[in-house]
Amino acid sequence: MRGNPKRHEHLQVASRLDVVGQVQSWFKEVCRSLDEDSAWVAHHSDRLTLALTEGFTNAVRHAHAHLPPDTDIDIDLALCCDHLEIRIWDHGDPFNPETLPEPQPGELLDSGYGWFLLRRLADKVTYRRLQDGRNCLSIVTYGKCTA
Repeated sequence: MRGNPKRHEHLQVASRLDVVGQVQSWFKEVCRSLDEDSAWVAHHSDRLTLALTEGFTNAVRHAHAHLPPDTDIDIDLALCCDHLEIRIWDHGDPFNPETLPEPQPGELLDSGYGWFLLRRLADKVTYRRLQDGRNCLSIVTYGKCTA
């Protein structure tokens, strides 16, 4: 996480689509509990909930497609004064989403829309392989403290 977070939250769930409601509820509760100098997060919470949901479901459907459903997915949230970062950690094979073709208007693709949706929902999105063998999807949105 970049900078010193004012707040850090962590959630670990199994790689199953039926826990997506738990992931969304956790995120919404964190957003509700933020203090007034983090009010800018509430302005982006619907967009960020959608980004988190897309990132989580991509990890389950794609990264963990050939792994047991009890494989962990870790989700970290770091709130700094000027940004919020969500990190989703998976155990899938290495993958470079930058190699996905950009869909053209009206074009139907078999898959790949999630990456482009994420890039439109957040200010910065990266997906990289780490030395420990996990992949990390980072979703960042920028804001500003009121204090």
